[in-house]
Amino acid sequence: MQAYEVFDHDGSFLSVLYLDFFPRDGKQGGAWMTSYREQYKENGKDVRPHISVVTNFTRPTSTKPSLLTYNEVTTFLHEFGHALHGMLSDVTYESMAGTSVYRDFVELPSQIMENWARQEEWLQNVAKHYETGEAIPVELVDKIIAAGNFQSGYATVRQLSFGMNDMAWHTIEEPVTAEVAQFEKEAMEPTELFPDVNGSCMSTAFGHIFDGGYAAGYYGYKWAEVLDADAFDLFLQNGIFDQATAQKFRENILSKGGTKDPMELYVSFRGHEPSIEPLLERSGLKQ
Repeated sequence: MQAYEVFDHDGSFLSVLYLDFFPRDGKQGGAWMTSYREQYKENGKDVRPHISVVTNFTRPTSTKPSLLTYNEVTTFLHEFGHALHGMLSDVTYESMAGTSVYRDFVELPSQIMENWARQEEWLQNVAKHYETGEAIPVELVDKIIAAGNFQSGYATVRQLSFGMNDMAWHTIEEPVTAEVAQFEKEAMEPTELFPDVNGSCMSTAFGHIFDGGYAAGYYGYKWAEVLDADAFDLFLQNGIFDQATAQKFRENILSKGGTKDPMELYVSFRGHEPSIEPLLERSGLKQ
């Protein structure tokens, strides 16, 4: 793990950021953001947060640095978005700081970051050959962008099926007597495109909704896609590195935590309620 002190543009201290990138014996798989101490204010003092990003990226070797796959890059951007939500918090009460927001709003700061990984201007700046320093070739950028919508229709209904399964389990009013697999099949039926795979049953491994804080809230991932596409559309209009737009996002979304209703925060940033059109456009699903 490496620890960094993070400072604002004016030199003021913002946070301690811990980066734990590589797998090791006994380490849990996956990737996540954690807050060891939330930001809060007490007796006139702004107590700043301690935030970590944990991943299991490809290790460096004796001859090569850690060379990330594209999926690892987007994973880092996602978790770093959560980290920004924590590090840039500016609220009074710890219970409302950083990512302490409604579950269907918490993925906006993370998912919006993934959009930069599909922008040629960003990739040309950060994707450099580890030996020559040459920027990623334009033809590879074009392939990344073209592949971005591969099976986007299926990915959409798949995500919807997860949300419907979640809501079915968490709106039970009487004991379930059916087999788990049958209950799941009926819940996901409206979105299924392919025949059942005999013996499959995702509910028994659906940790997000039974042990991950997303009970009756898994739909938030899909709703956050609507939010992040609409929010990023403003960056596309003004420039993906436009500081004024970024500052507006920081002030209205990242710094506010759970102090206001999410829709109020979003409208303050965007100027209007979210539209589904940018998501359809991005996914190649717009007629």
